[in-house]
Amino acid sequence: MTEVKKDIRRCTKEEICSFFILHNVPSFHGKQVYEWLWQKAAIDFDQMTNLSKAHRALLDKHFIINQANIAKVQISNDGTIKNAVLLYDDKVVESVLIPAKNRSTACVSSQVGCSLDCTFCATSQLKRMRNLNPDEIFDQVVMLNKQSIEYFERPLSNIVFMGMGEPMMNYRNVMKAIVKITSPEGLGMSPRRITVSTSGIPKMIKKMADEYPRFKLAVSLHSAIQETRNKIMPFSTSFPLSELQDSIKYWFRKTNAHVTYEYVIWSNINDCEAEIDALVRFCEKTPSKVNLIEYNPMGNDQFIQADKDVIDQYVVALKKSHIPVTVRRSRGKDIDAACGQLANKI
Repeated sequence: MTEVKKDIRRCTKEEICSFFILHNVPSFHGKQVYEWLWQKAAIDFDQMTNLSKAHRALLDKHFIINQANIAKVQISNDGTIKNAVLLYDDKVVESVLIPAKNRSTACVSSQVGCSLDCTFCATSQLKRMRNLNPDEIFDQVVMLNKQSIEYFERPLSNIVFMGMGEPMMNYRNVMKAIVKITSPEGLGMSPRRITVSTSGIPKMIKKMADEYPRFKLAVSLHSAIQETRNKIMPFSTSFPLSELQDSIKYWFRKTNAHVTYEYVIWSNINDCEAEIDALVRFCEKTPSKVNLIEYNPMGNDQFIQADKDVIDQYVVALKKSHIPVTVRRSRGKDIDAACGQLANKI
């Protein structure tokens, strides 16, 4: 009977060391393998050149490396790069490289499809097929870093979990991936350059706060009035704003770090004075800042970008209450790479 090979990246360093001991090989080779996998992002055992051919053959006999691969690349007029990432089981997610003057940001996915039902987001129209494994998230970062060096002659400066999926619904794997990305035994990137964005799962925000992360938290809010939020984000009926606010207060108490609210303004949805006032009151509860995001159409006529004067009213009201606010222009719209547009169209 043929042995089913295990993906070696699902093994801990200790498990790899134990494997070598079991096969009468010094355990320090396990540490070498772990370094190749997570520091050097090796995708083939033959790349592990400080191991003998016999030891590499032993690994190849018992293990595989299920590497994700870029199946297709699209480049926007503004320089944004969108990738279709092919996973080991032929499922596809999208990741995006967003260049700016002095930095490169990787936007990575955490699920195939999405667990939530935000009506303005193209990804939510896809069925959630499965969560990504830590190595699949890790691979996106490695691939985007290589692209950044190739196209822009600089490594990644930032990572945002704002691609396909709800990170809090794949919490354990997202946290494991972040450890691999930030650990000295991994890519060694600063956690302060990572932002995890959630649509608002209070229980998981508190859990994350308890683990005292050093990365940043962003919340897709879009309305601070429960009735409005329920219409555009139906899942929020199970996670009311009062609970969300409590979890954000808890986050701040535990981490002393402010939260960023992501907020899109639509005509006839949240473009009135009552919505502006509600957002200001919500923001005043804990230190925060607001990103007002340009809406990226996804074929639903219900959602139309609000007029500029309404956006200006939001900015004035927030600044009057000393709440930091930025108006963020979307990138990669011409290739469906902007926020809310990822839907495996390429």
